[in-house]
Amino acid sequence: MTRFHVVFKSTAVRLSALYIVLFALCAAFLVFYVTALSERILSQQTRETLEQEVADVQRSYNRGGLNGMLRLMERRARQPGANLYVIASPSGEILAGNVASVQPGVFDEEGWTPLPFQYERYSESGSPVPHLANAHVIVLDNGLRVLIGRDLGEPQKLRLLVRRALMVALGVMGLGALVIWFGIGRNALRRIDRMSAASTKIMAGDLSQRLPVGGSGDEFDRMSESLNAMLGRIEKLNEGLRQVSDNIAHDLKTPLTRLRNKAADALDQPSEDARRAGLEGIIAESDQLIRTFNALLMISRVEAGSVAAEMSDVDLSGIVTDSAELYEPVAEEAGMVLTTEIADGVIIQGNRELIGQAIFNLVDNAVKYSADCAGEPRIDVKLMRRDDGICISVADHGPGIPADRREDVIKRFVRLDESRSKPGTGLGLSLVEAVMELHSGRLELGDTNPGREQGRGLTVTMIFPQPAA
Repeated sequence: MTRFHVVFKSTAVRLSALYIVLFALCAAFLVFYVTALSERILSQQTRETLEQEVADVQRSYNRGGLNGMLRLMERRARQPGANLYVIASPSGEILAGNVASVQPGVFDEEGWTPLPFQYERYSESGSPVPHLANAHVIVLDNGLRVLIGRDLGEPQKLRLLVRRALMVALGVMGLGALVIWFGIGRNALRRIDRMSAASTKIMAGDLSQRLPVGGSGDEFDRMSESLNAMLGRIEKLNEGLRQVSDNIAHDLKTPLTRLRNKAADALDQPSEDARRAGLEGIIAESDQLIRTFNALLMISRVEAGSVAAEMSDVDLSGIVTDSAELYEPVAEEAGMVLTTEIADGVIIQGNRELIGQAIFNLVDNAVKYSADCAGEPRIDVKLMRRDDGICISVADHGPGIPADRREDVIKRFVRLDESRSKPGTGLGLSLVEAVMELHSGRLELGDTNPGREQGRGLTVTMIFPQPAA
């Protein structure tokens, strides 16, 4: 298929061609309409002028007779751009006037000539030149014929001039339209080729590819931006799926192995109490697996937006206060103090259960990972209004997280405790991140005590957008 045929398969080029055809038809109609209208107006003006001239000649004849009429006609015939003045015999022989000859039959009937007639007018060189004219014939009492007419050269010249000007304008506009059409077609084709090339790479499995954006803000750019956002979302979900698959295989292998070993040990126990204790251990391991899968299902639901319809006005101050009160005994049992600084009357649009679960995860992580550390045994929970949004922060004074690992800990099943000796699934921050995305917010991780080597702590901040007024 040639490039020309490819261009004509473009919708934009087809529409441009249709517009050019419609424009050409409208312009052609305009040319003929303006030309005919101009000629009609000029002919009407010529006829009115001749009628006035005929009336003047007749009045001159009535007042001064034939001699008076001849003097008037002679005087007007010498003026620049003079009309046709002819006196002929009853047989049509020209006796006087400013023309050399007239088409036969013109003098036969009195009044306006029905059609333009040919005549020959003396040129400066003396040789007659053919012309077309309209005229009014007057029959005098003595049988003489008087013809007063007007040459049609000026209307014809005007018609040709108007038509030529409009045709030139039409040609220039048509050429410009073709150039614009060709430019649009080539530009559209190049952009479609680039989009097709990127799509081919994407279909081959390279989800990091993105459709080109020209920056003009047109339909192609808006479509590319929407598709790029969709590709980014798909890439993130695929990456999360691969990560989850790997981590599930790694993280669930150990508890399943422990579960099998405990079941085997329970079967080998001779006493009923020992077997019962083994079964209770199996149940505890099973509960931990169920909690892991429940957390995965919750993250999947949140990321899929299936809980978005449950949004309502929620009292964020009340949620943070209740969460802190529930975890105060847990913190005290771990030898820590939980302090709060909560702004009153903060109302946002959100899901109460998910926000509460996210706060529980953050406080639980703070207690779990900083209880046995050398830092201050304190957890600070704050709710405040800032210029960039409504913020909930949970700060501990434990070992903290290195800056180069903060993006990793948000991923599923990622744990900085390589030995995995501490309880947990590595899904807590992943759930918090998903909840913030659902609420159009963001999650930030930072140091509680910047600059310290020991006990720099970790501050996790949930930033919600400002509620609409």
